Amino acid sequence: MATSQVETVSTGADKAKMAVAVALVFGAIAAFYLLSKQGQIAQWAALIVGMAAAVVVFITSEPGKEFVAFGRDAWKETRKVVWPTRKESIQMTAYVFGFVVIMALFLWLTDKTLEWVFYDLILGWKK
Repeated sequence: MATSQVETVSTGADKAKMAVAVALVFGAIAAFYLLSKQGQIAQWAALIVGMAAAVVVFITSEPGKEFVAFGRDAWKETRKVVWPTRKESIQMTAYVFGFVVIMALFLWLTDKTLEWVFYDLILGWKK
């Protein structure tokens, strides 16, 4: 039996929270620039406090909760990855560099051959 996921509909409260979060971000950036005469500590404090408040408001909304859940799931999947060993990484890097050198030589040789065929044999433009 196939299960289907139910999409939640954004409520008015979630839309309001998102609007408040966006307003807090813009307010924090505006405060950063408006407080330039008060010094860097006041500027950075206003920016950090405003951004932190925006993050808190965003996380309390449904899209914020879904984003946090997505981040947790992504982290779990990342931990399941079998990462290559140092030896495997070095070997694969060497293979890539070797392939690049071989392709560079092949393309250089092809270019010089075509140059010789077109300019010297066909057109007769001796250098």
